[in-house]
Amino acid sequence: MKIAQRANGVLLHVTSLPSDFGIGDLGPWSYRFVDLLAQANQRYWSILPLTPTSTKYGNSPYQATSAFAGNTLLISPELLFKDMLLSEKDIKRLRLPFGRVDFKAVTAKKKIMLKKAYRNFIQNGKSAIKAHDYDFEKFCLENSSWLDDYALYEAIQDFVNKPWYMWSISMRDKDASVLAQKRVELKEFIEQEKFAQFIFVRQWTFLRQYCQAKEVSVLGDLPFYMSYDSADVWTHPELFKLDSQKRPRYVGGVPPDYFSKTGQRWGNPVYDWREIKKTHFQWWVDRMRRNLELCDIMRLDHFRGFTAYWQIPASSKTAKQGVWIRVPSKSFFGNLRGFFPSMPLIAEDLGLITNNVKDNLKRLGIPGMRVLLFAFNGSEDNPNLPANHTKNSVAYTGTHDTNTVKGWFDEEATPEETKRVFKCVGRQVSKRQINLEFIKLVMASKSNLSIIPVQDVLDLGSEARMNHPARRFHNWEWRVKSEQLSSKSFEKLSEMTESSGRSSS
Repeated sequence: MKIAQRANGVLLHVTSLPSDFGIGDLGPWSYRFVDLLAQANQRYWSILPLTPTSTKYGNSPYQATSAFAGNTLLISPELLFKDMLLSEKDIKRLRLPFGRVDFKAVTAKKKIMLKKAYRNFIQNGKSAIKAHDYDFEKFCLENSSWLDDYALYEAIQDFVNKPWYMWSISMRDKDASVLAQKRVELKEFIEQEKFAQFIFVRQWTFLRQYCQAKEVSVLGDLPFYMSYDSADVWTHPELFKLDSQKRPRYVGGVPPDYFSKTGQRWGNPVYDWREIKKTHFQWWVDRMRRNLELCDIMRLDHFRGFTAYWQIPASSKTAKQGVWIRVPSKSFFGNLRGFFPSMPLIAEDLGLITNNVKDNLKRLGIPGMRVLLFAFNGSEDNPNLPANHTKNSVAYTGTHDTNTVKGWFDEEATPEETKRVFKCVGRQVSKRQINLEFIKLVMASKSNLSIIPVQDVLDLGSEARMNHPARRFHNWEWRVKSEQLSSKSFEKLSEMTESSGRSSS
């Protein structure tokens, strides 16, 4: 995909939206945010992965328990009330004080909510939702290829309260007769899981249609790896490098870099690309199709991994002891293009990028990323410097993995980096102006698409940082206050978008 027209968008994950229920969701505030984007001449809403998260993995959206399911924590209680699946009393019981996301409390509340909504759904003869064309039975049938196994996986998880690799050998290894028995024993729990996925897709579909009506495209995010304790690794162990006991022989990560002196040991089982290639990359094709049903464009996280990935022995405690393993990227992307000719993809090509990765990007025409916070290391050929941006690229002030512009400038920038910032801007600027100057630089660059994290739009400091790479817990919890999301707070962004030729009007 080549980005043909200049445009701008805002990065804000759904969980960070305001709500009365402890976490951002697909309810009223998501619609208000789309209105705000449209009013401010924004053409893209950039979000993080929509897949389900787990407290055991620090609630990271990049540690999904399914490649296909949706995150049911995003289901809106208010929309369930509108569908007559919850009462006013139910809504009151679900409320939580506003603040950072307490995933443990939110998960407990949402489980109760979905159980109650499912019972009402069954008792009411499904009448509340049956009036709509896309009904529950149709959803289950169309998504059976992943939904049946995922719902069973979740039902067993709730029943035994252990990760799949600690289940009995017969369940771990998917003994057909044992699983058939479990499907009977856990039928109600399985149906409830399917219902939750149905509601997620239903609410997301309506929001997506609203985005389309407002001419706001959704830029999604596709993690490279799967969590070890995920439905996909359990269902397709042959696609991953596991031993005879279904334990990872190797795990993924990256070598020492900007973020960590010892590298990052993510712990995900690595793919067995030889086996994946034998299937004509079918799991990846299905995964891509599913994500492009939910979003207009997908950002491929860790694009480097599609050329070669850092393979770390599972016994190693850090990422230092890894080696690079080549991936059959030409055949993979060739196969992918056959199914998705327009290749609506963006590559996260940050960090150490080899000529092979650059060749892949050039051959595919996929735009890469440029992050202004990484531009000031003193190298004149740094691709993140605005002067070195290319048209077919996506320019960011920062990302979900970095500090905010204000936080970086106040707490992290060295004196040398500060001087380079002033040189790039053309003058000295104060701390109160730095976020606007960064946004101006990104918008004025050659990159046809620019994305601004909402924290930088609102001039927030490090307290609003979304993620600290290599830190396992207390990430992904930040939320924006309702009073911060006003037309007035986006006025300057709208002006800069228009003056840089990125306006939707």
